[in-house]
Amino acid sequence: MNRIVLPGALEGQFHAPASKSHAHRLLICAALGCAPVTVSCDTFSDDIIATTDCLNAMGAKITHEGGTISVSPIFANGRPDGACQLYCKESGSTLRFLLPVVGALGLDAVFHMEGRLPERPLHPFDEVLIAHGMHIHQTGAELHVSGKLLAGSFALPGNVSSQYLSGLLFALPLLPGSSTLTITGALQSASYLAMTEDAVLSSGICFSKSQNVFTIPGNQTCCLPDGLAAEGDWSGAAFFLCAGALSDTGIFASGLQETSRQADRAVLELLSRFGAEVRTEPAGVFVRKAALHGISIDAGAIPDLIPAIAAVAAYAEGETNITNAARLRLKESDRLHTVAETIKSLGGQAKELPDGLVITGTPRLTGGTADSFGDHRIAMLAAVLAGGCREPVTVLGAQCTSKSYPEFWQTLDQLKGDSL
Repeated sequence: MNRIVLPGALEGQFHAPASKSHAHRLLICAALGCAPVTVSCDTFSDDIIATTDCLNAMGAKITHEGGTISVSPIFANGRPDGACQLYCKESGSTLRFLLPVVGALGLDAVFHMEGRLPERPLHPFDEVLIAHGMHIHQTGAELHVSGKLLAGSFALPGNVSSQYLSGLLFALPLLPGSSTLTITGALQSASYLAMTEDAVLSSGICFSKSQNVFTIPGNQTCCLPDGLAAEGDWSGAAFFLCAGALSDTGIFASGLQETSRQADRAVLELLSRFGAEVRTEPAGVFVRKAALHGISIDAGAIPDLIPAIAAVAAYAEGETNITNAARLRLKESDRLHTVAETIKSLGGQAKELPDGLVITGTPRLTGGTADSFGDHRIAMLAAVLAGGCREPVTVLGAQCTSKSYPEFWQTLDQLKGDSL
């Protein structure tokens, strides 16, 4: 599906979608739980569908109606017969979270991967799991898994993917013996690991943490409280908050928690540094255009924010320098390349570096055609850039936004204001 976006600033109010990062964690804890529960989640993205489908194949019974997801846990429904066929689509979170859980439960499974997911790294995660009793081998877009994960001493680098660490925090408490999990080197995306810690702690799981070492007792059972809700998604909302920074009227967002563990709440600080007007209120957040200027950004803790922030950088006076962003090359697209190409394809200025970007602001872009590269965040970047273009923007493959934000285009239409 292609989408034509007309020039013109966005304005008005929207409610943030549910955080898929938070929903993943709640659903996994619920599926590993001791009793049926419901989880409130008003956004059912492709990634969340992938996680629920995989958990169902592992023995859970998960259904949803409206904004309520009902979960009957795996332990209440018996072990599935034969190898579980786990269709995780393009969801790296689904794969990395559930891979050690499958081992902890002693299930045979085949993970079916789509898009760039078969190319995205599992090393050294797979080696660590194999060293602790699992058998893992990849054939094309299928990852074949068997064997029982064994308790013991685990060590993983903190600068590859916090999702590896999160997967083990879900799995290790289920094992018969106690384990330790050591994070070697600097931890990036620490806030995402903190979200996992919060989810498992809220489920009654206990562990101790001393600096970079978790000590995790075995023989534990998850008991997620009934009725928890997935919080609003700062990552998805960031695109419209950035659009607010390009709007003389501004945009108000409700449904976001300022105290959230989500790293991408940093969008507010970054927009303030760009010079935008940013106000937090009890009911939500307001962002409006002011004199924008380029800034320097360390992307280490906030890689998912870079496509949204790039839209502001493309119109801010001067240069914006983005560094420590090499991990963006391992996303649904090579985002250092695709962010730069998207800006340039619409008449802006951007230079791709080995681990970053230099974006030089332009008062107005020309418009034209922007390829989404099958990446939800690149499609949303193109849509926000369209607001300041002279001519309409055609976004190719616009349907990919359903991966994280299925209501994105509906919300865009809702906020579309007068032409610039």
